[in-house]
Amino acid sequence: MKNFTGWQGLLSALCAMAALMVYPNIAFTATYTETDVTDAGAIKGKVTFEGALPADAVEKIAITKNPDVCGEGYREVVWIDVKDSALRGAFVFLDKVTEGKKWQTPDSGNFMVLQKGCRFHPWAQVIKPGPIIIRHSDGEGVLHNINTREIIGVEKGKNMKRTLFNFGQPEPGDILKNLKPRRSPYIAINCEAHNFMFGFMMAPKHPYAVVVADDGSYTIDNVPPGEYTLKSWHPRLGIQKTKITVQAKGVVESNFVFASK
Repeated sequence: MKNFTGWQGLLSALCAMAALMVYPNIAFTATYTETDVTDAGAIKGKVTFEGALPADAVEKIAITKNPDVCGEGYREVVWIDVKDSALRGAFVFLDKVTEGKKWQTPDSGNFMVLQKGCRFHPWAQVIKPGPIIIRHSDGEGVLHNINTREIIGVEKGKNMKRTLFNFGQPEPGDILKNLKPRRSPYIAINCEAHNFMFGFMMAPKHPYAVVVADDGSYTIDNVPPGEYTLKSWHPRLGIQKTKITVQAKGVVESNFVFASK
């Protein structure tokens, strides 16, 4: 029998290289270890928007189903939410952290997406990969159909989407799902029964990610000293990144400024 070890090894290497090229977020599969952080530092700053908003920053969509619950007329979907230059609905996070602080359990005891008034609450949130509760609070007779998708290729501007789960929720109550993105932490959620319901999530491996406050400010705390890549993601405006160094017990200030593409 012939020995195919050589060409089989070459083929495996080529396949691995191809995977890295096609799926730039493949490093997302790295594990994270929770530990006690000593001499922790912090990162703070603000995310802002400058210039004129694009014409599609706000979209008006006719409400054609369940007007008694969802409202009548049109729903304004604010894709780019700016107030006093603050860019709301943006995320700020550290890239490829493998060790650090523990995940904090939400006050409700579970990571949750709430549907109320035919809206997802909150519009943007950070969750830990794993169990998540989808709560229907809109009353009997309102059917929601939840479509949650992993957004792949965000940093390359591709935004390919892979469905994580898609299910109907016709009655009020809670449904427990396991949210396990494979290649990317960026998540989009929408209701296929109501074409004006949208939201976004990040499900990173580590807890060093936040959604900015209403004034665009953010703080990431309990950060181990070291060098990092800090990033900001806005679902419509893309990714920005910068290199930072967190000193022991120090505070780093880093701001992000977005504009129309």
